[in-house]
Amino acid sequence: MSIASNLRAVKVRIAEAAARSGRDPKDISLVAVSKGRSIDLIKEAAENGQLAFGENRAQELREKQGLLSADLEWHFVGHLQRNKVNMVVGKVKLIHSLDSEKLAEAVDRRARALGIVQEVLLQVNISEEETKHGVDREEIEGLLEKALAMDGLIIRGLMTIAPLVDDEEEARPYFRKLRELRDMLAENYPQADLNILSMGMTQDFEIAVEEGANMLRIGTAIFA
Repeated sequence: MSIASNLRAVKVRIAEAAARSGRDPKDISLVAVSKGRSIDLIKEAAENGQLAFGENRAQELREKQGLLSADLEWHFVGHLQRNKVNMVVGKVKLIHSLDSEKLAEAVDRRARALGIVQEVLLQVNISEEETKHGVDREEIEGLLEKALAMDGLIIRGLMTIAPLVDDEEEARPYFRKLRELRDMLAENYPQADLNILSMGMTQDFEIAVEEGANMLRIGTAIFA
């Protein structure tokens, strides 16, 4: 299948999942995860209307941005090391993976040096897996409070990666937990704009939509 037909198929599945949960598919953003994908494939996706792309390596992001249209919207969706902050802050619309106070301080410092405000999501290790990055649920309020006091960044919501499971239905409780956590934080911190829920990948995005995701990070279903 072509990238054009893959994109159409993904959008149909998003619309069907939205309909099952009484949602408008127009409220759901699609980030095409282009890590490891060629410039030609990204161009093909862009020619078919996909303009938001996600990368998880700072060097690859920089190289691709230098070769592609400035009209594309870039997201950083991988673990961000503090020594790579200068390569990412100010270069992307949204960083999905803020997961510590030290990283928040580094992003804030770089953004203020550039005279910008960087949009970020707090990455939550909702499944409590030792192998996954993300702040623990018990520490999320402390990180949010620290980040809200920083002038160089703005928290837009939460991100998580569900466990890899045999049956996508098994991912549902984790997506539900993130939505419930977001709702609790939004109530407790009304000054925060936590409208984005970035959750759902190729193997589980329909379940994520049913549980409230409004930003999906999909790679294989588009590019494979």
